[in-house]
Amino acid sequence: MNTREKDKVRTAVREQYGNVARATQDSCCAPGCCGPDSGASLKLGYSAADLAAVPEGANMGLGCGNPHAIAALRPGETVLDLGAGGGFDCFLAARRVGSKGRVIGVDMTHDMLLKARENARKLKAKNVEFRLGEIEHLPVADSTVDVILSNCVINLSPEKSAVFNDAFRVLKPGGRLAIADVVLLKPLPRSLATSVRALTGCIAGAATVIDLKRMLKKAGFAKISIQVKAESRAFIKDWLPGSGVEKYAASATIEAEKPGACGCAPGCCGQ
Repeated sequence: MNTREKDKVRTAVREQYGNVARATQDSCCAPGCCGPDSGASLKLGYSAADLAAVPEGANMGLGCGNPHAIAALRPGETVLDLGAGGGFDCFLAARRVGSKGRVIGVDMTHDMLLKARENARKLKAKNVEFRLGEIEHLPVADSTVDVILSNCVINLSPEKSAVFNDAFRVLKPGGRLAIADVVLLKPLPRSLATSVRALTGCIAGAATVIDLKRMLKKAGFAKISIQVKAESRAFIKDWLPGSGVEKYAASATIEAEKPGACGCAPGCCGQ
């Protein structure tokens, strides 16, 4: 993919999610299709208590899983959310890391950023901040983050290797990834692979498990684990009704760690 094609992808994604941010009513079930569907989060593993803990409009139902289920966040940690949207996962993370912790949400869409900041104001979340930026070029200093979260966003990037490279850069030694995203199970038919709707709907840009593992390993990550959630096909089939998309894609959890300061995996050498 050349630079012009990458820019076209980013433009399409930015425009679509700007439209989603400006939508005011629950009106669809697929990420990026038209508007937020807050109730969809219950199907993804979030609890009613999670939904009740955030301001109205923060939970936009745009995910494909629950990264908190694998994040094991601890008080005092610094958390970075890639593609923060309305701030839903950031606000849940802020509760877990507490007042001594810190949460940074990054999003490339101005309207999403405005929405997230307004939600933070409503919640009076003093340990959360939102920054404008692309996930391939994070506005975050080197080795300052304990945990990186992301929910159904990395598939939208035309430069996934750059995302993982920069994620590795900003993580502290021993830091970890906790990601929910869509993966391809087999090649998409041309009708889906070339569809802008399938791209902004988190399907056409997805990578295979093999490719994701290769990119993560090349970036320097260790303890890589990608678990495909076969049951996710039940809701993915509704993202593009009638297309048979559930035959080609599924949600997965993606975990990995940045090796510790000794050059080996966290937990060794007394870390």
